[in-house]
Amino acid sequence: MKRIIFLFAILLTCAASAQQLKVSILGDSYSSFRGLIPEGYDIFYPHDQVDVKEADQTWWGQLIKENGWQLEINNSYSGSTICNTGYGRADFSDRAFISRINYIGNPDILFIFGGTNDAWANSPIGEYIYSDWTKQDLFSFRPALAYLLNGLKGLYPKMKIYLLLNDGLKPEIGESMEAIGARYDVPVIKLQGIDKAIGHPTAAGMKEISRQINAFMAAEK
Repeated sequence: MKRIIFLFAILLTCAASAQQLKVSILGDSYSSFRGLIPEGYDIFYPHDQVDVKEADQTWWGQLIKENGWQLEINNSYSGSTICNTGYGRADFSDRAFISRINYIGNPDILFIFGGTNDAWANSPIGEYIYSDWTKQDLFSFRPALAYLLNGLKGLYPKMKIYLLLNDGLKPEIGESMEAIGARYDVPVIKLQGIDKAIGHPTAAGMKEISRQINAFMAAEK
């Protein structure tokens, strides 16, 4: 009898392990954390002016813990834009989201939390372009976001993708993200009422981000 119970426990453990979803993040400063992003990337958290001091306080840390998921890769580069145009019209192709699509591992779920720096840097919005992108096209937000989602869909056809839309951004960013997300069947989670300090989520803001993502995903089921 004891042997049967032991074998049953092993089977349950294996089943739980097999069901554990792997999660990756493609992000900017909002998702960065020292020691948990690729070496050499610029970070923001922890920061002496914001009360997020532990990785468990981040939106993704809470989300993963609450859902029993496993972190695959956090590919978040502080200050990065989705397109190749950064602050002061600098070429950000070394850190842009579109340059990092091959470095997210092999997750079941990918959260893309970007667009904030494209808005703050006043990167060009550009036109809606869904194929045959030129190098110059990718220096604008709309074609770069379409290029990003198209590339991810091709590389990871079984992966579930969510776009996270920060609150307080200029309307063109949100409108573009919703239109392009719809084109590629990628849900957009529109965040609201996020508490921030120096433009970045506080511990309370991080908790609210996690709560809103959980609520959105629960409503999908």
